Amino acid sequence: MWARVKLKVDWSDIVYTTISGMRGGDVDVLQRDLEAFWSPKGDAIACFSVRSGFDLLLQAMLADGRLIEGDAVLLSALNVKQMVRAVERLGLVPVPVELDLDDMRPRMDAAVRAADGRAKVFVVAHLFGARFDLQPVSDFAKEQGILLIEDCAQAYDGIYRGSPLADVAMFSFGPIKTKTCLGGGILTVSDESLLATMRRIQADYPVQADNAHVKRALKFGALKIATSRVVFGTVATVCRWLGRDYDTTMSNAVRDVAKQKTPKQLRMRCSPALLKLLRRRLSQDVTAELAERTRQGKLLRNLLKDYAVLPAGAAKYHDYWVFPAIVENPTEVIQALRLKGFDACDLPRSEAIAPPKGREDLRAHIAESMLTNLIVVPCYPGMSDGTLRRQAEIFRSVARPMVLPTPAIAAE
Repeated sequence: MWARVKLKVDWSDIVYTTISGMRGGDVDVLQRDLEAFWSPKGDAIACFSVRSGFDLLLQAMLADGRLIEGDAVLLSALNVKQMVRAVERLGLVPVPVELDLDDMRPRMDAAVRAADGRAKVFVVAHLFGARFDLQPVSDFAKEQGILLIEDCAQAYDGIYRGSPLADVAMFSFGPIKTKTCLGGGILTVSDESLLATMRRIQADYPVQADNAHVKRALKFGALKIATSRVVFGTVATVCRWLGRDYDTTMSNAVRDVAKQKTPKQLRMRCSPALLKLLRRRLSQDVTAELAERTRQGKLLRNLLKDYAVLPAGAAKYHDYWVFPAIVENPTEVIQALRLKGFDACDLPRSEAIAPPKGREDLRAHIAESMLTNLIVVPCYPGMSDGTLRRQAEIFRSVARPMVLPTPAIAAE
């Protein structure tokens, strides 16, 4: 069975991490070296994860008086659940901004409605491997006096370092991200004072033990085996025999390895082993891999474009980090694909952000419809063109195209 996504860690990286974990190192020296490599301008800060960095950023803004409890944080309406929880945990109010399906950018008319004087931060996420032009968002943020955060976790191409139009750019190197290090994140922060506050707060965090990251790498090695094509089919069969939902079983396995839900789990510094792996992986060239992934994504898009709504089709940049499709009958399509060896799935770690109480007019109807009807299908290097065509044939035989709300209807 073809897994929904590929764990992008190499065996050489797992071996390297294991050896690095035995040798230790000076955390401060390693972190400074990594940050200087990422940005010679001195505006980068390495974090335990992108969520850890986001939490750190919000803490620093609260400490500096740039935010107060009850302030609104605007976010792209379709977002990772734990990013939303990070906002709520600090007494801030997450506010959704509706999306444009063409390139997954936030709609500016929705942003204007959402910014009611309490909004101090706007987090715009590049989704599914696509990137959009930040100029309209930047103009809006400057006009409103809002800090603009560019979330590049799903759209890093190995080269991109963020738009100069953003005040903050965030990058993630989790297990399924491009250039994965099984953890770690980097933020670039243009405001020197804000960055200094972040460094001061982070300096008091405990350092992750080297053996903890080594254990994490070894566990993901086991998951890499479990999600390989031959073994994954066996895992799915065994789960069915045991009466278990293998989708839930595998998702829980990944979450158990990568627990970062509480402040205690988030507020840590990278171990020497993680910092070394970040430095190693970020030096590697993935141009050829991304070119192949992009080619495959375009092929599958052409095969499915008349049978589903395919988000981000008009994006200026799209490397198909994952391949999403919106259909009227997602459960039926997922089941049909799985029966034929393609592990399609929904987005269990994402949510369409609900509007604040009393602001039903801000409900993101398009994002909600997307999440309800969106599936992710396998599409990555290692799958042949013939395999992608077989998957497309199964998809087309079952899928019913989805009609999403138009922006005018959604805003009513």
